[in-house]
Amino acid sequence: MNSLDKYDCAILAALQADATLSISGLSEKVGLSSTPCWKRVKRLEEEGYIESRVSIVNRNKVGLPVTVFVSVRAKEHDEKWLERFASAVVSLPEVLEFHRMSGDIDYLLKVVTTDIEGYDRFYKKLIKTAQLAGVSSAFSMEQIKCTTALPLELISHGLAA
Repeated sequence: MNSLDKYDCAILAALQADATLSISGLSEKVGLSSTPCWKRVKRLEEEGYIESRVSIVNRNKVGLPVTVFVSVRAKEHDEKWLERFASAVVSLPEVLEFHRMSGDIDYLLKVVTTDIEGYDRFYKKLIKTAQLAGVSSAFSMEQIKCTTALPLELISHGLAA
């Protein structure tokens, strides 16, 4: 499954909570000395467990308070269509997440924008990307939970030291 031990999980959990931790602060938090902690962080980065370190920007403060979940049904289901559609959607800056789904809808997009008019501008760009069978939009009324931290405790049980 994975090659993470309890120290690796502790390092990942600490960095998910605060990516600005120094190696000194991180090593103290996880119970390792600085050099082994630094080596583990480097290994976790090299092996792709740590993809990047980012700052999370408050979307309301910067003027992007509207979140829309957009369901898309494809008109075609061939590789060429998907390539064209995916390329176009990935280039739309409003799209934070883009998922291919099972079930009644083919794709789900998580979109942020300024307001209803901003969403309408996005929608008009989206429908130009490829032939679509249907687009349905659900506006988020209230964000109740939002986290970027993965629940590492689900995989950390029984890990050896």
